[in-house]
Amino acid sequence: MTFLPNDKIFSLKWFKDYSMIVIGAFILAVGFVYFISPHRIVPGGVYGIAIVVHYMTVGLFSFAPDGFPIGLFGLILNIPLTIAGIKILGPRFGVKTVVGFVLSSVFMDVITYMRVDGDAPLVADILLSCVFGGVLVGFGLGLIFKARATSGGSDIIAMIIAKYTRMQLGQLMIYVDSTIVLLSLVAFKDWQIPLYSWVVIYITGRAIDLVLEGSDYNKALLIISEKHEEIKHKILVDLERGGTYLKGSGMFTGNDKHIIYTVVSRREVAILEEFISTIDPDAFITVMDTHEILGEGFQSLKHKVQD
Repeated sequence: MTFLPNDKIFSLKWFKDYSMIVIGAFILAVGFVYFISPHRIVPGGVYGIAIVVHYMTVGLFSFAPDGFPIGLFGLILNIPLTIAGIKILGPRFGVKTVVGFVLSSVFMDVITYMRVDGDAPLVADILLSCVFGGVLVGFGLGLIFKARATSGGSDIIAMIIAKYTRMQLGQLMIYVDSTIVLLSLVAFKDWQIPLYSWVVIYITGRAIDLVLEGSDYNKALLIISEKHEEIKHKILVDLERGGTYLKGSGMFTGNDKHIIYTVVSRREVAILEEFISTIDPDAFITVMDTHEILGEGFQSLKHKVQD
């Protein structure tokens, strides 16, 4: 990804992407301001560090007696990290990423400033705040990622370390965020905070996946049966679905096998299982969850990429 945007300015795609970044940054900020930071939860990243700094600096600055602003401190960290990332890793971080973390920081501090009850949590129950906060932060980040921007921050640190080590990027991101979470234990000396923080990190990750991959109610099936012709007819004619034959051989017998791969709805799984049980009770069926299905008969891959 180059540092300059490839999208034509003011095109429909440009408008969609930047709309998602603005909306995502706002939702992320709401999650932090109302659910995460009031309980001193530290869900990794630069804003996790900013939350620790915010509570550790209460009364230290005349311009911020309630603690250094979370959004401003996150912005202060993000700017040099992005510059370092560009110098060390090359121009991977586009204008969209800069817009994303700047808006997130601005929204956080503006919403905090406009609140009449200061740092008071919207919900007193910490676990409930973790759930709703994690969902909001994950949904906001998912929209930002969907616009082909990145969250910057601790991700850049992990990328830099990965360049000079043989460690996998995914593992490094977990290590970096976990180190930031443990920083909250040192700062606040409360074991509950890092435990709740890891809950938020997990929920945030799941929410991001849901936004990026979608929630699909279809199931993928692998069917091994001697009655594959009858099953094929049921899928093609009665269910009006497609499928693919895979060639295989039994590990024990060495006999050739016809394996049917198909994708059907949850309701059609029950119909197909009942049918197979009547014609071949010894059939072998594997039912798998699907997160996203692209291709003929489902969402177009071309349209998904363009959107």
